Amino acid sequence: MDQANFRPITIFPSEAKDNDTFIDLDKLWTAAMRRARVIIGCVIAAVVLAGLYLLTAQPTYTAMTQILLDENLSRYAEEQTDSQTAQQVDNRLSSTVEILKSKALALSVVDKAKLDQNEMLVNPPKSPVDLIKDTVRSLVALVSTGDATPTEDQLRAGRREKAAAIVQQAIIVERVGRSSVIALSAKSPDPQLSALIARTYAESFLTDQLNANFDATERASLWLQERLNDLNTRAQQAALAVEQYKREKGLVSPRGELLSAQQLSDLNSQLIVAQADVATASARYNQYKAILDKGPDAAVQNAVISMRDTDNSVIQDLRKRYIAISDREQGIIQQFGADHPQAVALKGEKQDLAQQIFRELQQLTGSFRNEVDVATSRERSLKENIQRVAGSNSDANVSMVQLQELEQKSSALKTMYEAYLHRFEEATQLQSLPIAKARVISAAGTPTAPSSPRKTLTMALSVVLGLMLGGAAAALLEFRERFFRTGEDVQDKLGMRFLGYLPKIGIQAEESNAPVPETVDAAGLPAGDPISFRRMMRIAVEAPRSQFSETLRNTKLACDIVLQGRKCAVIGVVSCLPGEGKSLVAANLAGLISASGVRTLVVDADLRNPGLSKMLASAPEVGLVDVLLQKTPWTAAARVDRKSRLTILPMTMRSRQLAHTSELLASTGMSQFLDGIRDTFDVIVVDLAPLIPVIDAKAFEPFVDGFIFVTEWGVTPVKAVQSVLRSEPQIASKTIGVILNKTEMSELKRYADAGAPERLHDSYSSYYREGPISTKTR
Repeated sequence: MDQANFRPITIFPSEAKDNDTFIDLDKLWTAAMRRARVIIGCVIAAVVLAGLYLLTAQPTYTAMTQILLDENLSRYAEEQTDSQTAQQVDNRLSSTVEILKSKALALSVVDKAKLDQNEMLVNPPKSPVDLIKDTVRSLVALVSTGDATPTEDQLRAGRREKAAAIVQQAIIVERVGRSSVIALSAKSPDPQLSALIARTYAESFLTDQLNANFDATERASLWLQERLNDLNTRAQQAALAVEQYKREKGLVSPRGELLSAQQLSDLNSQLIVAQADVATASARYNQYKAILDKGPDAAVQNAVISMRDTDNSVIQDLRKRYIAISDREQGIIQQFGADHPQAVALKGEKQDLAQQIFRELQQLTGSFRNEVDVATSRERSLKENIQRVAGSNSDANVSMVQLQELEQKSSALKTMYEAYLHRFEEATQLQSLPIAKARVISAAGTPTAPSSPRKTLTMALSVVLGLMLGGAAAALLEFRERFFRTGEDVQDKLGMRFLGYLPKIGIQAEESNAPVPETVDAAGLPAGDPISFRRMMRIAVEAPRSQFSETLRNTKLACDIVLQGRKCAVIGVVSCLPGEGKSLVAANLAGLISASGVRTLVVDADLRNPGLSKMLASAPEVGLVDVLLQKTPWTAAARVDRKSRLTILPMTMRSRQLAHTSELLASTGMSQFLDGIRDTFDVIVVDLAPLIPVIDAKAFEPFVDGFIFVTEWGVTPVKAVQSVLRSEPQIASKTIGVILNKTEMSELKRYADAGAPERLHDSYSSYYREGPISTKTR
């Protein structure tokens, strides 16, 4: 076979397409229209259920009141506190909501409005479903409780508890936005009862707040009074214990501290001053004593210190005279020499002055010695006093430890007593405060219309719900769609040429008004009258202007283009599964080709189930198997249709018992048979067995120039065809195109996209005209 005549084929292209938009609205709309009956059915069912609900539902009336929680209502009676944080405000409002929902408040409402005696609340009208539930509960209770009969008090208490439970279920408490307003709604079958419950709830809540404040302050006052009495007694005992301990230990503290501690502090201060005086006097004495130790000659030079540290004017005058004489002496010595009598006299005078200065320094040193002795004696006396006072103070300090403990205990008890006294006064004042920190800002009115069921909303929601359920069911059906519906499916999922649609065939019996048979055999042909089988081979010939014939003409044209130039083209007709109508396609395609003047032979090569041979008027005695085994010539086994001049080589029914059919189709006998008839015929159409059950078509593939693949519309799974062609690449490469057989033409446009040729079928259907055997759909 010349492969150059075939265009390149991509067998399994990607199913994803490049779209301009993320969602293909045309495909969605097509799918919705295709499943419109499912969607409409779901909508109708939802609307009917909603109507039944509205007919049986008990109308409910809702009354609402609003309560404002305001801390400023008591601002003139209470002390101002710090502003609360957002978290604290939220916690307070959440607590209030839970209080309104509480069972205690519900019981208070029941008692105040006597709701346990209201039959509308305790025993409201019930729907049929509720009646059934109550009957079952009564039977269960009768079996479980036995013969015990409740007393009157038990019945009254149970009725009260039941009313409270119903009231709790009938109210809805919510915070209004981020405000401090609480909205309370009450529902019941009676509008007056709803308003009564809402108003009573608001009143009971305000009363409960006042009672809670009063009870809390009263309990706090009683407890604080007991604590004050106890603290007062303990504080007095502690103060007396402090004073008694001071008297026993002789602890005097005129200025808040012990007297011995004050004396010790003063003595320490005096001792520091005395030690400084001793140090100063000792330093001065030692300095003058060092001057005296150097002798009279050095006294004149060291007399400068005495002049600096003392105010002795005698030493100063003597020193001045000494300096003046010394200067005169030096002048005379320079003029007359050291032996001059005047120089000698001045020298003696200098010595006298030095002796006088030395004696003065001795007197000062003696006075300084006396000062050192006095300062030392004073320091010694202070140290003795400190030692004496420190000894007594140590004993006092030991006692002070216990005294401080007693004083701390007394002070703590006094502080606690003052704090509790202040709180007791506050609680006493708040006990009589008749102000609740809440008020009603919207009183509950009597509702004029039921709040539920809301008919318009219910019906609208039922329609929406029906659309959603219908959409979900439609989507599920679409996702389960795994079959070929349009030529675009063939091209997208197989990458092959689409040859056209063959409508599902119905029988028009000429002899009678017999109904169209509804069953088919394994070959996909209507079961019943054998004459009908024979006439089904001539659909394309007897109805040449039908859509059935037009599809086969398109198939013939594709074969002519692909197989042009071949002396005798062998065309194989195959399918994946039995019952897809390949035999009908093979017979009519061969008949159409033969009617155009081309010498054509159709061979029934389905050795397991020869569907084409069943269409003959009489069962053949010899067939293909006899020809291949060379038991008879092919001319003796062949039959000729006189109207279409088509030559038919059938199969005998006894050949169905053969075990090795694939070996027979691939045998030398088949090769010799085909070689022997190539000069006799221009086209050979071979009806082959399905690809999935047997391998006969694969065995015969070397003799085939091109395959026509027949797939049943809406029945053959896409995966099955893809798997077969993937596993048989030789057959896939020789496949000329795919035909969708048994197509429901009236349903076809439902699966086509907007603007597709399938949608325009009605506009060109006038070009088709059916013959005696119609191609009407079932």
